[in-house]
Amino acid sequence: MTRFALVTGGGSGIGRAAALALQGAGYGVAIAGRRIAQLDETVTQTSSGRAVSGQPAMLPIVTDVADPSAVDAMFAKIRESFGRLDVLFNNAGMSPPAVAIDELTHEQWTQVVDVNLTGSFLCAQGAVRLMKAQDPRGGRIINNGSVSAYAPRPNSIAYTSTKHAITGLTKCISLDGRAFDIACSQLDIGNAVTEMTEPMKDGVPQADGRIAVEPCMNVEHVANAVVHMAGLPLDANILFMTVMATNMPFVGRG
Repeated sequence: MTRFALVTGGGSGIGRAAALALQGAGYGVAIAGRRIAQLDETVTQTSSGRAVSGQPAMLPIVTDVADPSAVDAMFAKIRESFGRLDVLFNNAGMSPPAVAIDELTHEQWTQVVDVNLTGSFLCAQGAVRLMKAQDPRGGRIINNGSVSAYAPRPNSIAYTSTKHAITGLTKCISLDGRAFDIACSQLDIGNAVTEMTEPMKDGVPQADGRIAVEPCMNVEHVANAVVHMAGLPLDANILFMTVMATNMPFVGRG
């Protein structure tokens, strides 16, 4: 039976890499994001855009994950196109400028919370509703966490707070999903090469006040981890996984 996945934030970076890896592993994949041009660019990189069970192997859906009505419409489209959902990679996220707490605006705080936390909740909620109702029942939700939840960077209060909250979201979904054959995992990622980590080539602030260049890893390692987690049978789960550049300042950071 063909399996189907949804990747939010699928128009770039980790989301694009994960979507392409899942498609390459035989999944039908829906990708969500706010900009159709970026989603279409991901689609062009699929394996010749081949169909899966008569459905498109990569289905772009323009969605603002912080908007409940947009998320509802996205899941209606997935139900219409795929008939079911086996995997959600809750990946969409953002980070505000690195500023001190007293300089962060309420608008900046709210925007990060809306996308990183509320957006993850809304997408998980939609996935659970579909996974409970489909036959065969169940599925898997993989939340994109961060090593920053355990070892914050300087001036990252909004991003770090939301990623710390993702851990609570993961634990609650994992617990509440048991009765419905829904597994939930969290992937904590450290320094994958994407647009977001470009500044690390020139150096980023450290806890001791230094500016230092940080090691990064190929984003394909993150994508492979997503495929591995997604492929487990529902009676097995990797609750938390950290995949990171070996020499990045995480263990012993600061």
